[in-house]
Amino acid sequence: MIGGRVLDSSALTDAVTGKTVYTRALVQTAVEHGIILAVPAAALMATWATVPASERPLLDLVLDTPVTVVDPLDATTARDAGVILAGGRSSGRPDLAAGQVVLSARRRGWPVVTADPRPLRAIDLGIEIETLP
Repeated sequence: MIGGRVLDSSALTDAVTGKTVYTRALVQTAVEHGIILAVPAAALMATWATVPASERPLLDLVLDTPVTVVDPLDATTARDAGVILAGGRSSGRPDLAAGQVVLSARRRGWPVVTADPRPLRAIDLGIEIETLP
């Protein structure tokens, strides 16, 4: 099976703002070596909502690479992610984007790239995570 990475909103934000060089290097390496980068639609929506307008063209560039795929948020995905969130350990309001990120990582068997693993770990202690430096 060909491996890849699932990017959450913090990783996408990092890729377009350049806060660290890690995520931009990851995207470049993925393009050069054909490594798929999965972006759950809920995480993409959260990124569009928080990235400064001046950085949005860079987000379009990341999305337009031939290795980036957006995992859709349809009725089946919403149900499955909701069930995962219902079984999580988080208290308070569920992080809907994190729920879809965990679902994507589980379905694909790939690690999640994130700046903050806490919301993901509150849902699933078993998923593999690559924490940004």
